[in-house]
Formats: sequence, C-alpha cells, structure tokens
Amino acid sequence: MTALSPGARAQAEARPDRPSVVELRLTAFAAHRRAGFPLGPLSLFAGPSGSGKSSALRAYEALARLGGGAELDEVFPDPVACVPERARPDAQRRRGFRIGCTADGPEGPVRLDVAVQAEPELRIVGERLTAGGLTLLETALRDPSRRSVQAAWHTAGSSPVTRAPLPDDRLGTPLLPLRVAGKTDGQRQVLAAAEQMVVALRSVFACDPLPRSMRAAVPLGAGRLLRGCGNLAEVLWRTRSECGRRHGLLVDALRAGCAGPVRDLLAERQPGEVGRIGGVGRIGGIGGIGGIDGTVQALLDRGDGLRTPLGRLGDGELRYLALSLVLLTGPGVLEVDTAGEVPAALQTLTVLADGFDRDLDVRQREGLVRLAARMCERGHIRLVGAVSDASWAAGVGGVTVVDLEP
Repeated sequence: MTALSPGARAQAEARPDRPSVVELRLTAFAAHRRAGFPLGPLSLFAGPSGSGKSSALRAYEALARLGGGAELDEVFPDPVACVPERARPDAQRRRGFRIGCTADGPEGPVRLDVAVQAEPELRIVGERLTAGGLTLLETALRDPSRRSVQAAWHTAGSSPVTRAPLPDDRLGTPLLPLRVAGKTDGQRQVLAAAEQMVVALRSVFACDPLPRSMRAAVPLGAGRLLRGCGNLAEVLWRTRSECGRRHGLLVDALRAGCAGPVRDLLAERQPGEVGRIGGVGRIGGIGGIGGIDGTVQALLDRGDGLRTPLGRLGDGELRYLALSLVLLTGPGVLEVDTAGEVPAALQTLTVLADGFDRDLDVRQREGLVRLAARMCERGHIRLVGAVSDASWAAGVGGVTVVDLEP
C-alpha cells in the first residue's frame, strides 16, 4: 500500500463522504450561456422573472433524470425550448444545448458535461466525464446515420482506452458498470467516478406543492409523496405512525407558520365509497390497510375540540406545510430514484424547489429557510430553490445565494 503524503492525507480526509453536486454548468441552455453556478448545501437562485431561475433548476433535474437512466425524449419533451434563443443552426441545420455539473465526494471533484442535439432530431452528441484532469469517458457522434455514439473510456492496461458504441438516447455514465470490467486500476477509477456522479444525481426530489390539489381527501396508497404533494394526507397518515419524533418536529414547524393555535396534525379515514386512482380501484391488500380501503383527510387539531380540515388553509400555509414535510422526512417517503447498492447513510437527498417562497408571507418564508438551513447542516439533505428576491435570507447562516440579476 502506498503511503499518502501529509498534504494528500489532509485532502482525502476533507472530501465529503456523501457525493453531492457542488456546481451546475449551463454552457448553452435556454437563457444561459457560459454560466457556472456554485451550489452549497442550501442554495437559492434569485432574480427577476425571465432571469433563468426556473431553467437552471430544470437543467439540474434533467441531469438527475439522465443520471437515473431515463431516455432523452422523456427528459426533454420540448428540446427546442432548451436551445438558446439566438443559437443559429450549422450547415447541417443542427442546433442544441450543453449542460453539466461537478459532483464532489470520496473520489474528489468529478465533472460531467453533456452536449445534446435538439434539431433536426433529439440525440446526445457528446459526453465527457473527467476527474483530476484525466478524461475517464468521452463520447462523440461519428456517423449521424447511426443511432449510437462512439465512446472511449480510460483503461490504463495493455491499451490506454477501450472503445465501443453507446446509445445516443441515454447518458453513458450510468451505463459504465455494465460495460467496464473493473480489472485494471484505470477501469476501477472510471467506475468509482461514475458511481459518485450517479449517486449525487439520482437522489433528487423536484417539489412544487400545488395547494389546489392538497385540499381534498385522497385514496390510501403507497404513502410516497408526489411532486405536487396532492397526496399529502396519505403521507401524513403514514409518517405520523412511523416516526413520532419527526412528526413532532413538523407540528412545531406548523405552529410557527400557520395562523391560530396548532396542537397536532392528524390524518383521518373518511367514510364513503372506495377510493380510486386513475380509474383503478384500490382494494384490500393492494391499496388498502388490513383489507379495508377508503380515503384519508388531513386536519389541524386546534386543541379546543376544533379540527380544521386542510382544505380551509390558505395557499401559503399549505405550501409551507408540504415543504416542511419534505425537509423533515427524507427519501423513504418521497418519490425519488435512490441509487442502488449504496448505503442510505452515504446518500444525500437533494430537494429542487422552484418558486420556493411562492405564496409565503414573511414569517413563513423565514421560518422555512431556517428549517432548511438546520436540516441541510446535517449533511443528508440539500436544497436548491428559486426565489425572486433573497435579501430576506441574507441573515441565515449556510445559505448560498446565486444572483441572476442582469
């Protein structure tokens, strides 16, 4: 075993155990050109309407979905909207966009850069994975008539690189474990860097609570919170019984963000017909509990015998409740694509919240960002949000503000 120098040992010890995205690069994407944004545990993109806050979060989510193995047309249903407005087609009438990120972790900083052709047909035309100044994977479109790209990855064996075709409708990095044997030091380096990038990208939950969908009773189901939080009541039904401590913290947060007294937050079964999701009955053993199905409604216990259905709360109160729940629960109750074969203790949930402060009053937004700062400080949760103005968060420690003012 090779002994590390004191400097190298200190650098290795300073590397985070949990892989996380620390930089987002939008070389050419929507309104962004040659842009690089540093990301901390709690980052807020701030700027006026049209400054590119939502597109930055959209690019981050796209990278996350590609890292999870999604196909390109699923991730970019309208790829032309991602092309910079003034981008002109080349001689072959091709236009596209470029995005990338850096993931830090046990392997040190690992960079991923992706070039996507949007016109005349959607395909990945270039990908590069690098670490420590070494190119570990590089792909390029050599023959436009074929639905593949030529890939070369670092081997450092009898041959310096291995070449093979990869599909042009998926990201190559998450496919490497299926192609790289891991027999040489170079191959193991490639696999370790790819795993770090994939783990950093996959545990992402894009959350945009929609108050109008959170007011009614909902069918009991898997109890995993959806993006729009329309099934909030059934998630509360589950979490209240599974983790009393976190539920207590959620109730404490509601006392600070909801009007009137709050003694508890409940979820109650409702009498009536069998609940249905998408026209399919959720009947015993599949969607029910103990063979009995139905719907569940969330209520605030006011402490004086009065229980207020969530349908009576304001939009700001509902968004505050939903985002607090996300920050206090974690991937076990969220619809996220966690990386397999990686201990949960080494994974970091990243919450993407466009319009983070939408509908919130001053007290709610300040309370929510302080809750986010406390949870992000622990290292297992990160949050990237978009706000029109972040001056109100300036006094909260641990907040990275990405200013998109023109």
